[in-house]
Amino acid sequence: MAEAGDGVKRIKQRRRIVIRRDDHIGDALGMMFLDPSAENEDSILERLCDYLGRRLRVVKAELTSERAEVDVELQALGDEASRLAATAHDLRQKGARRNALALFRDALELDPLSREAAMGLGLMLADAEQYGDAFKMLKRARESGPDEPGLLYEMGRLCTKLERTASAIGYLERAFELDPSHFGARRALTELGRKPKPPQRSRTQAPVKPHRDNH
Repeated sequence: MAEAGDGVKRIKQRRRIVIRRDDHIGDALGMMFLDPSAENEDSILERLCDYLGRRLRVVKAELTSERAEVDVELQALGDEASRLAATAHDLRQKGARRNALALFRDALELDPLSREAAMGLGLMLADAEQYGDAFKMLKRARESGPDEPGLLYEMGRLCTKLERTASAIGYLERAFELDPSHFGARRALTELGRKPKPPQRSRTQAPVKPHRDNH
């Protein structure tokens, strides 16, 4: 149930993450959305395992043409990681960037699915103009929880820096849809020549593939 290789015990947990096709356009993982059929299950599982790394074990995956809902097992210290990420955030606000960066990384060592740590590290990498690495971290943050306007706004800003205008518009429109009062999203869309769309009440997707258990 636990390991103590670094002096602390990590609790074995099972969590669900959501991987969206729009976050992986043009990369290796995004290829699995092109044909999410039963015939490609082995290839899909291999891509998921390569992307998630050794610390996360895929237990179950439900795939549609737009998103993958993946149950994973991991050993983590979620509460401790959250506390470290909060301390890192305070240090970043006070200008202690090097210490903040180290603590965000430490938090991800304790919990590779820490949303707070992934987002904090992503924003710090963006500040350092490491836009590609920053976007990877924000994708990980998005996968670990529900959509939030602030996170989507930052992803849209990064896509602008990366000259991925279509993706930037998609993230910013989604941020505005969730929070029509988000001034930053409205302004960024205007700067990209887009009029913010009125919010939609719901978004539905039809599954095209049953789930697969992998023990």
